[in-house]
Amino acid sequence: MPLIKIHVLKGRESNEIEKLLGAVHDAMVQAFNVPQRDLYQILTEHEPTHLRALDTGLDIPRTRGFVMVEVVTRPRSRDEKTAFYSGLCHMLADRCGIQASDVMVSMTENTDDDWSFGLGRAQFLTGELASHRPGG
Repeated sequence: MPLIKIHVLKGRESNEIEKLLGAVHDAMVQAFNVPQRDLYQILTEHEPTHLRALDTGLDIPRTRGFVMVEVVTRPRSRDEKTAFYSGLCHMLADRCGIQASDVMVSMTENTDDDWSFGLGRAQFLTGELASHRPGG
């Protein structure tokens, strides 16, 4: 937890995808202070005709390197969120050559009631995760 959904255009090599996934995970671990094993990622590749992301009139140029990141998470502070946005752009630029102008992020917050990691239980509510969750 958090659950990260990543949308990219088709055409990246598998090693590029690995670097991208690693950068997103490391940015999340750093910004949200969660354990390394908090790894829940879904990467979806789209045909160019099936992924559109303009700039809401902000004059932000987009290329084929565009990456859209959806984050589903427990509530985070403004500082944590802005640290994630900037850390993510920095790591994607360093590791993948992806420009900050090609990175878009959307966060959706939910609560402990909204998570089950398996076995038909809500582990945040049962306390199974409470003892070893610094940032959760």
